[in-house]
Amino acid sequence: MTSSGDNPVKYGPTTVDTVMLLVIAALIPGCMAHVYLSGWGAIINLLLAASAALFFEWCVCRLRGLSVSSTLGDYSALLTGLLIGLCLPPMVSIWIPIVASGFAILIAKHVYGGLGNNVFNPAMAGYAVVLISYPRDLALWPAGFDASHLSLTQVIEILANGGLANYANWDALTGATTLDQARSAVQTVNTTLMPGPERWTNLAFLLGGLFLLQRRIISWHIPVSLLGTLALCAALDSIFNASAVSVPIHLFAGATMLGAFFIATDPVSAATGSIGRIIYGAGIGLLIWLIRSYGGYPDSVAFAVLLLNCMVPILDYLEPWRR
Repeated sequence: MTSSGDNPVKYGPTTVDTVMLLVIAALIPGCMAHVYLSGWGAIINLLLAASAALFFEWCVCRLRGLSVSSTLGDYSALLTGLLIGLCLPPMVSIWIPIVASGFAILIAKHVYGGLGNNVFNPAMAGYAVVLISYPRDLALWPAGFDASHLSLTQVIEILANGGLANYANWDALTGATTLDQARSAVQTVNTTLMPGPERWTNLAFLLGGLFLLQRRIISWHIPVSLLGTLALCAALDSIFNASAVSVPIHLFAGATMLGAFFIATDPVSAATGSIGRIIYGAGIGLLIWLIRSYGGYPDSVAFAVLLLNCMVPILDYLEPWRR
């Protein structure tokens, strides 16, 4: 979720800044779990991405003659930066969060006219750009709980050497995520393996998502259809494919819950009608399963969301209430 646009929540807050603050508040449990598991690297990512997003927003406001206080005060740029920071591996090169936030704000948001006019989810557009451009950097995640034991001095030393991708001892610090393991030959021996440490992060984002549902900031249509379709596809795949990734891993590994409740529900780039939202969420869930199972990336939330963003005009046009 990055802006309220022209589809405000019917029973929720009516101002953009209030909605954004509530969404940021709902992110706090997930941010805390992410920082606990990943240590200082996660904190630095969040600070760099959020600061860069605010800086680029300020620059565009000055160039376009917009009110800096009101534009920065709606907190949409801050939320975009936080979402990008949560998606990036800890101890990635320090310029990658800056590039991702810059593309998100300058290209994905303001090229289309700014808040409420973006066709694509800005955070996912920025993340996808760096994911495609720097695949090696984005593939290195700290193994297990090891990263949380690194001191700030050690993390700064790694970052000063260009991040984990260029650090001499990176292989001793990194390891496969649960989704990486699920795609490897090792995982085919035991497809019922439960999600790794990131399951706690997903549970925390689920808690934040339920808070948003309770406050009517988002509706149930997108997250329920997304998670339901993803679980159904994974369950059917498990029946016919002995080496398929299990349902718990699909639901509680990677960025599933963050995507279902905080990214796919962006009211500007998502479908607006109830039926359209259900189809939109189901399409994202299907693409997440397809890309994870048969694509080149272990996680796929960003690509699934961006591809379904392209279908939103059709879904809105075909919505019965528009006829």
